[in-house]
Amino acid sequence: MKTIFSLLAVLLFSAVFGGIVGGYAERESVSALAEQYLTMVPRDLGAPNVVTGILITYRGFDTLGEVAVLFMVAAGVGVLLGGKDSATAADPGMEPRRPSELVGNGAEINLPLIFLFGAYVIKNGHLSAGGGFQGGAVVASGTMLLMLALPATKLNHGFLGVTESLAGVVYVGIGILGLIFAAGFLDSHILPLGEFGTLVSAGAIPIISALLGVKVGAELSVIIDRFRN
Repeated sequence: MKTIFSLLAVLLFSAVFGGIVGGYAERESVSALAEQYLTMVPRDLGAPNVVTGILITYRGFDTLGEVAVLFMVAAGVGVLLGGKDSATAADPGMEPRRPSELVGNGAEINLPLIFLFGAYVIKNGHLSAGGGFQGGAVVASGTMLLMLALPATKLNHGFLGVTESLAGVVYVGIGILGLIFAAGFLDSHILPLGEFGTLVSAGAIPIISALLGVKVGAELSVIIDRFRN
């Protein structure tokens, strides 16, 4: 009976995905709304990356909600799994399991590149593909590889907690400055737009993106470490 239900489930999902794939047709031109944003964001915000401009300025409240959700997830994981540390979770006298040679050597080569790429994605989020959320996730993936390659590594949760809290406070503070000196919460016009396409441009968007990257990277790293313990 269990096998029959499994086959029916597979057939059902196959029919659903088959209908989606069969009815898909690639759009040959951008919609009117997309064309409006493609014109408005570079002109109004000075950001070549339209997606980052929309996420940070035009839908700043939504981004604030996403950051709050991530914070609550990190706090919930900390409450559920924070009672044990690596010293009590492991059996006394048991050495941490050594990673394979492939993982160890791969980590030595790739870890600096991963962290450097994460910093690059965060820093250039207003110029090219990427941004704070994406760069923070890349940094957290490097933290996961670090734990796999060096299981004895211990993260300083206190430092990470203070760092992500400060990033959150400054993030909200910049949002309030937007209410006072510009047109709304997280409005990037509190700073000059600068020269289009350069690193120091697009108003406050680079600063806000960097704060998001620090906050996301720290919170995801703590969540990963909590599950490890």
